[in-house]
Amino acid sequence: MNAEPADQIRLLDLQDLDVRLQQLAHKRKSLPEHAEIESLTRDLAQLRDLHVAAQTEESDCAREQTKAEQDVDQVRQRAARDQQRLDSGAVSSPKDLENLQREIVSLAKRQGDLEDIVLEVMERRESAQERVGELAERVTSVQSRMDDATARRDAACAELDGEAATVTKERGVVAASVPADLLKLYEKLREQQGGVGAAKLYARSCQGCRQELAITELNEIRHAAPDTVIRCENCRRILVRASDSGL
Repeated sequence: MNAEPADQIRLLDLQDLDVRLQQLAHKRKSLPEHAEIESLTRDLAQLRDLHVAAQTEESDCAREQTKAEQDVDQVRQRAARDQQRLDSGAVSSPKDLENLQREIVSLAKRQGDLEDIVLEVMERRESAQERVGELAERVTSVQSRMDDATARRDAACAELDGEAATVTKERGVVAASVPADLLKLYEKLREQQGGVGAAKLYARSCQGCRQELAITELNEIRHAAPDTVIRCENCRRILVRASDSGL
């Protein structure tokens, strides 16, 4: 393939722009905010699960407390009725009177036991409520940090995307000035060779693979016509000659 030396030189300009686009894409992908947001997302999910569990526990305690208080109220009402019967003198049989007194004592003990249960449930509920509040604050804090990291990431991405758009526009101008067949070869090699399709021959070395060319290869290049498109024997990239190629 043949191409004017100036067109071959423009391949280096194109390559520089493509490298810059690769760098910008890599920088965008490697922004520290990505890892920060990922970590905060995991933390937030875990905290929300814990918060829901704490809310469930508090709700269970609330139902348990209501049930225990209802049990206490029922026992208290029954004891009050028995005491009223005892005080009214309605029970005349000594045996019935003894049974009634025994029941009142039993109900008093039952009421005390139930009241202890109410206190224990209230303590557990209070602890659960504190846990709910603590976790809610932590969720809010982590959410705030994630919002901040997201804003920083979005700002950084917008800046990089803006620069990439400028470089892409410049690349289009340069690519349009390169002959179609040369551009096609360059694009093919760039895809095959990790993003580098053309490299400068500098100080007798290919800047694509960083290998110094053999004397025989250098001699062939020296005698090649200026418009001959040279390929590196090592990496097969387009090798562009310049004033500092060492020929």
